[in-house]
Amino acid sequence: MRITGYRTLTTVQEWGRPVGDVNGVFADGVVPVPLVLVDTDEGITGVGLGPHVEIETVFAAIEGEDPRGVTALYDRMLRRTFKAGHAGAVFGTIGALDTALWDIKARAAGEPLWRLLGGRDRRVPAYASGLDIGLSDDELVSVYQTYAGHGLRAAKLKGGLDIERDRHRLTLVRDVLTEAGHGARPGLMLDVNEAWNRKQAVRHVCELERTLDLTWIEEPVRRWDADGLAVVGRGVRASVATGENLTGLEQFRPLLAAGAVDIVQTAVVWGVSHFLRVSALAHAHDLPVSPIGATPVALLHAATSVPNHLASELQDLRPPLGLSLDLRVEDGGFVLGDSPGLGITVDERAINASARGPDVRRAEGPHVRPEHAGRRLLAVDGRSPATRSPG
Repeated sequence: MRITGYRTLTTVQEWGRPVGDVNGVFADGVVPVPLVLVDTDEGITGVGLGPHVEIETVFAAIEGEDPRGVTALYDRMLRRTFKAGHAGAVFGTIGALDTALWDIKARAAGEPLWRLLGGRDRRVPAYASGLDIGLSDDELVSVYQTYAGHGLRAAKLKGGLDIERDRHRLTLVRDVLTEAGHGARPGLMLDVNEAWNRKQAVRHVCELERTLDLTWIEEPVRRWDADGLAVVGRGVRASVATGENLTGLEQFRPLLAAGAVDIVQTAVVWGVSHFLRVSALAHAHDLPVSPIGATPVALLHAATSVPNHLASELQDLRPPLGLSLDLRVEDGGFVLGDSPGLGITVDERAINASARGPDVRRAEGPHVRPEHAGRRLLAVDGRSPATRSPG
């Protein structure tokens, strides 16, 4: 089997409500979802979710190769981008291609990826995450009632702008989960997306902890601030969670060495191989891992095979436009199906009809794709808006 080419598409996640965080909000609730489809000479196509940045350069590292050698091909992609660096969106491109290769390998074996990777239990524990900073109180309650109806016992809210507002919103969600019969102390997490400095983080969390029991505080300071994350960890009761924006093991090592992280996170778009390596590194430090992302299918499969998975983020209960997923949500977790590979079916016609058609580059020659115009984010409370999807 040989890799013959790739296709890229961009679909959307239609939330039907505002979504975002302290950095900005998608007011219309429509978030771009880039896809990569990798083709082979045996007619098996793999699906990866992630950016297309510098994809022609990255794809050259795997073109004509046997996709089943995915671990070695992952390293080939890293080496191909070594001089310019693999951080940021380029790491997402590597991750998308890597995920597609794992999909191909499992499809070729006729097994779901979770089984191929050595997973025993197809159920993956989850927590609710509504990207909810733009919601009114009534909207917030309604959203988390829906999550609670699927058995979710823990929730992560977006915040970081106002202590009393965060306390009020966390209390509302705690009460929703409690009233749904999920116990007097459901799991509560707060994600501030790197909005604070060290002093702000300790003060804000300590104030919340006077009346609330927080499971973790997520990204309280900048992702690279190992000393600052360690200061926060020593100053609060909650665990410190971070890592979704780190790319490569070399970026995790300083945090682990400083005792700066309690919950090690990885983003879905960084790929399966990266998650497996970070999980092994975290396990060596007796730390749990928790995947982050809107459509976490690939890392759900991978999570079944690692001993230190804690819980995976569950955002929208509906898949992106044009995608069908062989999984369901029940009793507080994802339940993976038996379809070979990732269990993702892509309806290219539906995606094309949404005016976000495919950009193609086949093995016989390059194709220069047009740049997609980025969606505009509305600022929250005067803060500069982010240019990435909320997570």
